[in-house]
Amino acid sequence: MQKAVLYIAVATVLAACGSTETKQDVPVRDTASTTTQPSANTAGNTSSMTNPRVAGNPLTDPSNILSKRSVFFDYDSNAVKDEFRPVVQAHSKYMTADKRDSKIRIEGNCDERGSREYNLALGQRRAEAVKKVMTVLGVQDGRIETVSFGEEKPQSQGHDEGAYAQNRRADIKYSGE
Repeated sequence: MQKAVLYIAVATVLAACGSTETKQDVPVRDTASTTTQPSANTAGNTSSMTNPRVAGNPLTDPSNILSKRSVFFDYDSNAVKDEFRPVVQAHSKYMTADKRDSKIRIEGNCDERGSREYNLALGQRRAEAVKKVMTVLGVQDGRIETVSFGEEKPQSQGHDEGAYAQNRRADIKYSGE
């Protein structure tokens, strides 16, 4: 039974990745090369010129797509929706270009509907679906760990469709955070 579900999940992800649509690079803002401009009152002070760089963490910059860490899913689905592909692409690019030594854990989650066992399996399929997209985009398989929390770690405590939608997700967590 698990093999059949796994085959269906892999076939779904591969079918979604097999489109003829041209993939576009998602712009990732490089804040490491940002420089500060000296203020007018320190123009004659040469010591202010010795600190030309201010580095920011793109993972915590709210204006950067990398600060978005959740991929949301439709009810009873583990297909990565098109609207969240730029988020997955940005994290893949970040891991292959900027942080080649980084590792992540993708945590699959579900809403409270369904049995505990079913939700654990669905959460795992969601985490694996995001991992599959990232590995197709060039991230090494060994750098991504997947885990399912099922319905155990809800983002929203409500019991309506809005709360359920927030709980059907996969969260991307970098090691050391």
